[in-house]
Amino acid sequence: MTRIDLRSDTVTRPSAGMREAMARADVGDDVYGEDPTLNRLQEVVAARLGKEAALFVPSGTMANQIALRSLTEPGDAAIATRDAHIYLYESGAAAALGGVQFTLIGENGAFTTDELHAAIYPADDHYARTRVVCIENTHNRSGGRVFAFEALREVTDAAKARGLRVHLDGARLWNAEAATGIDTARWCAAFDSVSVCLSKGLGAPVGSLVAGSRELVQRAHRFRKMQGGGMRQAGVLAAAGLFALEHNVKRLGEDHANARRLAEGLATLPGVKVAALPETNIAIFGRAGAPAWTERLRARGVLVSALSSDTIRAVTHLDVSTSDIDQALAVMREESL
Repeated sequence: MTRIDLRSDTVTRPSAGMREAMARADVGDDVYGEDPTLNRLQEVVAARLGKEAALFVPSGTMANQIALRSLTEPGDAAIATRDAHIYLYESGAAAALGGVQFTLIGENGAFTTDELHAAIYPADDHYARTRVVCIENTHNRSGGRVFAFEALREVTDAAKARGLRVHLDGARLWNAEAATGIDTARWCAAFDSVSVCLSKGLGAPVGSLVAGSRELVQRAHRFRKMQGGGMRQAGVLAAAGLFALEHNVKRLGEDHANARRLAEGLATLPGVKVAALPETNIAIFGRAGAPAWTERLRARGVLVSALSSDTIRAVTHLDVSTSDIDQALAVMREESL
């Protein structure tokens, strides 16, 4: 049976070329700063994001959390949307590891300057000190939504005017670049720290990076070590990341086209509701009895994620072709009759 896995863009497997690059990687001990391939990856990513430095970490959650920890002190408050990954899907790490509490605003990954201003605590010792604003672009929970560039600049400018720091959870920032034509350095220009992921959409097996000023990355390096993220011959992983950046960024538009094709097909199925066509590579749609329906699809080799009793997510990626989308739709149509 053919297996079409649309649960996430993290399920990809390294290509033959990526595996060869990993096998041939020149390595050293990164705890001593001596892994040449890892050092090269950090330099490349920092340059692409327009930042002074970058730091490789095992996961997106660690990237977000050490960035947040680097921007705050225990007892500070951070502003994020109610459905932000850094708040909702990271096991309460901000509170547990950094002593940071969240003030939640907006919806679908976005908010306005008015909402931002209203969320900042007064400068009074009774309150937590509002220190940082966290923005996710693209936004996972809302279906890969891009935070519109001009609206984003308005809220980052407002945050800076109030003396706040800003962090960008850019796990799928490469998708925002592909969808808009705005390069990553412009997206990142207003941010003090940025996290990006190599294993979402780009096909690398492991790895994210934190980027920012040299001072911030030096501070993040300590928190990476504190959280157990110091690695040794990590160049084998960095080689996969370098291969991904060279070969798999420019093709992301194919994933976006496939997500749109999927959503357009889903909109024709009985009992399925597609509220909006995908902006990038994530399709969110409604169907009653979502968990049971996804299990029927799984039994026939099509894997999607039930987010609730009536909401489903499907994510396209480099291991899913246009013909796979058409085959998945055929199965979904049969299971909807």
